[in-house]
Amino acid sequence: MFTRFIKPVYAHCDLPCGTYDPTQARIEAESVLGSMQKYDGFSETDKTRAIIIKEQRCEEVKRHLWVLWTDYFKPEHLELHDDLHTLFWNATKQAGQCKKSLDTADAEKLLSYIDEIATLFKESKK
Repeated sequence: MFTRFIKPVYAHCDLPCGTYDPTQARIEAESVLGSMQKYDGFSETDKTRAIIIKEQRCEEVKRHLWVLWTDYFKPEHLELHDDLHTLFWNATKQAGQCKKSLDTADAEKLLSYIDEIATLFKESKK
C-alpha cells in the first residue's frame, strides 16, 4: 500500500541533500553555552532547571552529530578528510563533557568542534 505513495529516490546519503545540516547541532550547543553563562545568576530552582535543560541540549547535540556522521558522511568523505571520525568522536565526547560541567570553556570547545564539522560539511557539498 505504501509503495503507491513512497517512491525511491537516489541519494548518496539516506535522504536527498538539503535534509542534513550541522546548524541544528550548533543551535543546541549555543543553548548549552547560554545555560552555563547565566547559571550563577539563577535562583536555586532555576539552577536545577538550567542543568536539566543543558543536559537535554547536550543530548540533542549528540543526536544531530550522530545523524550527520552516520547518515550523511560516506567513505568518499573520509578519503578527503581522514580525521573525520576523530573529529566526530571528539565532538560527541565534548557534548558529554558539557553535560557534567558548568565551565563555559567546555561549551566553547564543543562549538569549535561543530564549526570544524560545518566547514567539512560545506566542503563536501561542492
